[in-house]
Amino acid sequence: MKHVLFVCTGNSCRSQIAEAFLNALARGKAEAQSAGSKPAAEIDEGARQVMREVGIELPNTKPKLLTKELIDWADTILTMGCEDACPLTGKPMTDWGIKNPVGKPVEEYQRVRDEIKKNVLELLSA
Repeated sequence: MKHVLFVCTGNSCRSQIAEAFLNALARGKAEAQSAGSKPAAEIDEGARQVMREVGIELPNTKPKLLTKELIDWADTILTMGCEDACPLTGKPMTDWGIKNPVGKPVEEYQRVRDEIKKNVLELLSA
């Protein structure tokens, strides 16, 4: 099974959405976790709302700090667009360049959700 780690700065929105989509759509081919370089206090409510719209509940957990253990666990590391804020992991990383929707209208969250879903489906079909 492939292990995918999604990383963004706060681990409150984009990486949580990506983790949830991959775990919901992978059908046993892959497993995802997510983490942040500077985790927020809680998962963003806008992210929860737009994922509920597609029938996926985000976990009732706190955002996680990116650790060496998570990096070692991962076969693939994908960053969400945190640019210089994403730490060096010592492993190859691919950046999806997705803009952070936090604090923006719900339509921006929906656009980001749909872009992440498209990317996850492409990842799973590769």
